[in-house]
Amino acid sequence: MRVVKQYKKEISKRKRKEERRAYLFLMPSLLGVGVFVLLPFLDAIYRSMKDTMGKNFVGIKNYSTVIQNEAFLLAGKNTGRFLLVCIPLLLVTSLALSVVIYGQKKYQGFFKTTFLIPMAIPVAAVVLLWKIIFHKNGLINAFLTLTGNKSILWMNSGYAFGVLVFSYIWKNMGYNMVLWLAGLSGISGTLYEAASLDGAKRYQKFRYITFPLLLPSVFMISVLSLVNSFKVFREAYLIAGNYPDKSIYMIQHLFNNWFVNLEISKMCAAAVLFVIIIMGFVGMIHKITSKGDQEGGY
Repeated sequence: MRVVKQYKKEISKRKRKEERRAYLFLMPSLLGVGVFVLLPFLDAIYRSMKDTMGKNFVGIKNYSTVIQNEAFLLAGKNTGRFLLVCIPLLLVTSLALSVVIYGQKKYQGFFKTTFLIPMAIPVAAVVLLWKIIFHKNGLINAFLTLTGNKSILWMNSGYAFGVLVFSYIWKNMGYNMVLWLAGLSGISGTLYEAASLDGAKRYQKFRYITFPLLLPSVFMISVLSLVNSFKVFREAYLIAGNYPDKSIYMIQHLFNNWFVNLEISKMCAAAVLFVIIIMGFVGMIHKITSKGDQEGGY
């Protein structure tokens, strides 16, 4: 009995030592997050409750003003639509391609490199490429003119949203595929062999083996896709400027315009609201993936 107690005590001491070591390694990162993320966010909350000059406390007046602002509603609607279209489309497409490529062991490295190339291209080069392709005198319109069709103002019409969606998926496809392939490589081949012996078809293997075992990766890949979706603003801003077509007027355009006009209090209020919405998105993704994970028994 004494030996068991001594053993448990030793294990407990070792665990505490490992925990202290883990916290020690995490301290620099936690300090950085606190200084560069948490403190600025708390400052934004404080400023959102002040007037434009930062002298008088106005409570939730700025939040009320922002919610009733037509530009904010348009930007929020477009940003939400962009997320709801792009993220599911990217996740499904990248997963499908990853499953196909994973079966091609011989050419897997080639496909990985090919799909990752867009991520290595600088934003300035991407913008130049889109201007060459989608400009009113660009390659696509030149082809349309040659075939007897009318040219299209791609970035100054409803087509601009489709261009932005294409840009995002083209840029991030390779990154997501690498993450999916990492998840696929962690699935034991013996599971597929056992399923084959039981007469399982390819779609049954995917439904009952591949997808349930990939669920832990879905949350991480979804959140990273969400984060990367906000970076597409760079392309939209550099191609279309401060006031693009209303279909691609994103929340970042609004923030930029308010910042230029020194409407800091309104910008902070909008930022706080936006953070709450994003946290809602992340929570929803976590709930869906966790529920699926539990149902799958993993």
